[in-house]
Amino acid sequence: MSGFPHLLEPLDLGFTQLRNRVLMGSMHTGLEEEKGGFEKLAHFYKERALGGVGLIVTGGIAPNFRGRLAPNACQLSFPWQVGKHKIVTRAVHEGGAKICMQILHAGRYGYHPFSLAPSKVKSPITPFTPSAMSLRQIRGTIKDYATSAELAKRAGYDGVEVMGSEGYLINQFICERVNQRSDDYGGSFANRIRLPLEIVRAIRAKVGPEFIIIFRLSMLDLVDKGSSLEEVIELGKALEQAGVTIINTGIGWHEARIPTIATSVPRGAFAWVTERLKKELSVPLVATNRINTPEIAEQILASGQADMVSMARPFLADPEFVNKAAANQSEAINTCIGCNQACLDHTFSLKRATCLVNPRACYETEINFPKTESPKRLAVMGAGPAGMAFAVYAAERGHKVTLFEARDEVGGQFNLARKIPGKEEFNETIRYFKNRLAHFKVDLRLNTPLNASVLRDEPFDELVVASGVVPRELNLPGFDSPKVVSYQQVLRGEVEVGQRVALIGAGGIGFDLAHFLGEQESSTLEPERWYRQWGIDTSYAERGGLAKQAQAHAPARELYLLQRKKSKLGKGLGKTTGWIHRMVLKQHKVTELRGVSYERFDDQGLHILIDDKPQLLPVDTVVICAGQESNRALLPELEECGLPMHLIGGVDVAAELDAKRAIRQGAELAMRI
Repeated sequence: MSGFPHLLEPLDLGFTQLRNRVLMGSMHTGLEEEKGGFEKLAHFYKERALGGVGLIVTGGIAPNFRGRLAPNACQLSFPWQVGKHKIVTRAVHEGGAKICMQILHAGRYGYHPFSLAPSKVKSPITPFTPSAMSLRQIRGTIKDYATSAELAKRAGYDGVEVMGSEGYLINQFICERVNQRSDDYGGSFANRIRLPLEIVRAIRAKVGPEFIIIFRLSMLDLVDKGSSLEEVIELGKALEQAGVTIINTGIGWHEARIPTIATSVPRGAFAWVTERLKKELSVPLVATNRINTPEIAEQILASGQADMVSMARPFLADPEFVNKAAANQSEAINTCIGCNQACLDHTFSLKRATCLVNPRACYETEINFPKTESPKRLAVMGAGPAGMAFAVYAAERGHKVTLFEARDEVGGQFNLARKIPGKEEFNETIRYFKNRLAHFKVDLRLNTPLNASVLRDEPFDELVVASGVVPRELNLPGFDSPKVVSYQQVLRGEVEVGQRVALIGAGGIGFDLAHFLGEQESSTLEPERWYRQWGIDTSYAERGGLAKQAQAHAPARELYLLQRKKSKLGKGLGKTTGWIHRMVLKQHKVTELRGVSYERFDDQGLHILIDDKPQLLPVDTVVICAGQESNRALLPELEECGLPMHLIGGVDVAAELDAKRAIRQGAELAMRI
């Protein structure tokens, strides 16, 4: 019997039944726009259907041209477009799941000059100012939603999801934040919710009673002049009357300055708001955001906070999530760590989405690990992300793999990353790879440095070097002091750090160290403290769910973050998470300095130059975060053994600690070898 009875319980919708309470939430993959992309999308969704998902929701499909997210984005408006969608729906149904197509009108979030919105108010996240919609355009858009839904039904979809949250068009009409109209679609709340209700009624009239209509309702806007709780409840009840089948939870506008899905957000952090609505509504409600394990999903359902749970990125990480939960194999689930690096960062850079911890995601037809007909004995040096990934995938193919690790634990740089407040999820990736190493019987040798003598003693066929990186050193006067330390020494707890600290290097490592030294006790593990830190009002007394004032933070240390370049600090941080790291440093009151030249360190502190003017930072510790170099010290010795050698991960390219590239390199080499 499964330990997740509520998660696996069927849900009766009257005219149809879902096999469990798991909804795979909407994600735009980028395959929608690629040549031959719908065939690849079919494989992507079918794997998740076979993996046990009950209901899948596609990425956003526009109902018309002006509603597209980008000029080349996908829309469903004409009968000739139906065929490619049938490829997807047929594949999902063969996998035993149901699928709904999300209809999304970007509104002022459209990344093109043809965007429309309720009013001519520019979005802070796009360069284009939208045109205010005329009444004729509004009526045409309502008709386009209904047409798109009818075509979706023709294509074999079991329903549609109407995207009414996250700050897209419908949400823009609902909130006075951007709705400045004075006609029947503006002004009073009754007028502002006219558009979503008319869209739902038009869709229901077009598709009939036996077709799922999900409405993604913004339950917590997290922006000024957002909806109040009473307004959200009123709209929810009106949507019930209009004919929706399910109400899904939407959290935060894309322009909100509060993180909602990043790894630093506590697990299940927003289920409380779905619970508030569940007391008022009768249709099934879906909880969402940062639900990434079957345990947290089961807890939400068992406690009555929701009727279903939506997980999107967790199915990028592991298509077998539900099947593994049903088999009580949670430890075998490749857990989503909420990093955004390969999914949302790719989407917002107009690249195909994938997953840092699962490079096969969205590449199901291109990255596979068939059994080899010529098993080899492979030695792998280093059990960091690259080495672990290669070892697992190569062993899956049938190779005999021996993994050497000089330290007493696997994980490499992940063992450092997981110590940063808000990055505890990296523990899960280490746990997953340890499970897979054992499952595929990889010969793991901890506390065993690999050298030439070891290679000569055993008959290996090929060598894979994944020895990672070493911190870059700076040879300046006084930098041989014990008070000048590396970021690795700090994170491993090998040195004492004073109360006034200079961090040299403002890339991802420098930002992480500033967070580590400024907070140390992670608010991610204490939801109530996290809500206060980010100004979320869980009593929902204020509009948009914003607290009147975020709780002031008392930083643990006086910190200086320095870089040589004159450009903005953290310029290379993640596209969708960089702003979060910058906000955290503001909370920690970190002093940021750029255009810095380093002179020396002595008992007075760190002597620097900015614009050729000398300054003294009276610090008692200097932490070097100025990047890293490939750990190639043993390569000449290993090369003498004459084995074919492959370099992957940091030893190949010592850029910013890039686990995404490291794991993918490991997978691709395993596929070829």
